[in-house]
Amino acid sequence: MKDSVAILCGGGPAPGINSVISSVALVFLRSGYRVLGVHEGYKGLFSKNTDFTDIDFTFADAIHNQGGSALKMSRHKPKYEEFNTKFFIDKNVKLLVTIGGDDTASTANRISKFMREHYVSIQNIHVPKTIDNDLPLPEGTPTFGYQSAKQEGVRIAQTVYEDARTSGNWFVVSAMGREAGHLAFGIGAASHFPMIVIPEMFNKVSVTFDRIIKLIISAIVKRKIRGIDYGLAIVSEGVFHFMDEDEIVNSGINFTYDDHGHPELGNVSKAHIFNILLQERLKKLNIKVKSRPVELGYELRCVAPTAFDQLYCGILGYGVKKLYDEGRTGCMVTADNNGTVKPLYLEDVEDENGKIKPRLVNIEGDKQKLIFENGIQYIEPGDYEDAKQFLSNPKDYDFREILGW
Repeated sequence: MKDSVAILCGGGPAPGINSVISSVALVFLRSGYRVLGVHEGYKGLFSKNTDFTDIDFTFADAIHNQGGSALKMSRHKPKYEEFNTKFFIDKNVKLLVTIGGDDTASTANRISKFMREHYVSIQNIHVPKTIDNDLPLPEGTPTFGYQSAKQEGVRIAQTVYEDARTSGNWFVVSAMGREAGHLAFGIGAASHFPMIVIPEMFNKVSVTFDRIIKLIISAIVKRKIRGIDYGLAIVSEGVFHFMDEDEIVNSGINFTYDDHGHPELGNVSKAHIFNILLQERLKKLNIKVKSRPVELGYELRCVAPTAFDQLYCGILGYGVKKLYDEGRTGCMVTADNNGTVKPLYLEDVEDENGKIKPRLVNIEGDKQKLIFENGIQYIEPGDYEDAKQFLSNPKDYDFREILGW
């Protein structure tokens, strides 16, 4: 029986998944391995009858530049008692390639330990995937999918910006991000938006709706002073991760609640929440501004990968073979701008519970400082006098006062 390589995808889609599957398959097929594409992630892997595709050259060649995933995905997080060695032994699997984010990587680490405990000789190499860019790769190295999602986000958001200019409105855009603000920051900075709000900004104060809305109004008033009645603010959904639940429940927004009494944020547009609260505050301040909500999320996940991600994913796929040949296991494959492939061991980036620690936006980084100091628009002390025609106490809407910077 041939030695086999199994590939699975966990979590949500990201541009470039098929490029990784393709490159991994092609390089191993060339070396005489059987390549098995497992459907439904870990749920499929540990089911009684694993659904998989025998990947051949034609299949791998055809999917390289396609969006979405040729392998069905799942967010299932298997418990320890679900683990078993059957598929690995029956199919003579020598390498498990997992494609996913932090949850998929953490589970891969647990599986790797389980296999060692049960004397099954198998290597595991993880390919870091997420449009959120929040896996702890070396500084400046993106997770694949991020650049393509950012590019599509910029395309959509700049079109919305043109709508704002044409109609004289403001738009409140929310971008995916879970805990981190990379995507919102990247889209907003590239598009030169008047206001960018990400959770990492709140490094000296707590995250509240009041502060978020004040930041948006700060940009609105600054542009009014300049004679501009339109604009766009982008807010990362990651702010909710750091927000007290009472703050969310008492916001005045009607949420549905899960069996444990927690608000189900996934059922509500985050942009809708911010826009409603903004409209309420603007009415109280008697500032006549129309605003509309726009959500950026699912629209970004299955687009065709850009040239950057197609090449990057190819290098990562070939890098899997390189690390495998070196005997590496329990690691993520990384590649720098020069194409240098190195392993990043999961055990070195996990916390005490085996969870992979997320990479947040470095708010003290040079790029970030330049954007927040020069790239966005907000009230400063020199604007207080002009701002009094809109705000009774402009200092309350000063960007640095709001954030305690």
